[in-house]
Amino acid sequence: MPKLLLATRNPAKAREYALPLQGIPYDMVTLSDVGIDFEVAETGRTLEENAAMKARAYAAASGLTAFADDSGLEVEALGGEPGPLSARYAGEGVSDRERIDFLLAKLEHVPWERRAARFRCVIAIATPQGDVELCQGECQGIIAFEPRGEGGFGYDPIFFLPERGQTMAELTTDEKNDISHRGRAARAARQVLEQRPTRSGD
Repeated sequence: MPKLLLATRNPAKAREYALPLQGIPYDMVTLSDVGIDFEVAETGRTLEENAAMKARAYAAASGLTAFADDSGLEVEALGGEPGPLSARYAGEGVSDRERIDFLLAKLEHVPWERRAARFRCVIAIATPQGDVELCQGECQGIIAFEPRGEGGFGYDPIFFLPERGQTMAELTTDEKNDISHRGRAARAARQVLEQRPTRSGD
């Protein structure tokens, strides 16, 4: 069975992908499993560019099909920010709570009806030869006035889902995978991966 390199060092993100990718015709391995210790700088202007850049670099370094993503929060009142800069919006090396506080400060005087936002995820699947396929998923919500919930990571505690009356951080893992941007992108990626061994002869 061919190997698939899951290109993340974030254990929470790896756990989120484990369920929707369960049963794919690949043995999943991590960067640590194959001895890769370098980081690919996310210098692209879009989520698509960053995901493809990471997937190509890790596929070339490992000789394996690589699965990399980039995700971002896009807030309508901020003109789509933070977008591709979501992880670095409040600066390098800050905590999730510091990122949340920074974003909430920017929205301090923005009323509820103008706090619409979406999470978007782009997954890139790259071969060692440099071929890339992109899969996408998104989830619509509203930025809450304060954090709620202990699950998830990143901006999940302030991403409110009106149809559920909960933030993303208040959902179970199964519930989150069902509706999240990553879950939707992962299901699209799963279809690509299930076809790829037959199509490419991996």
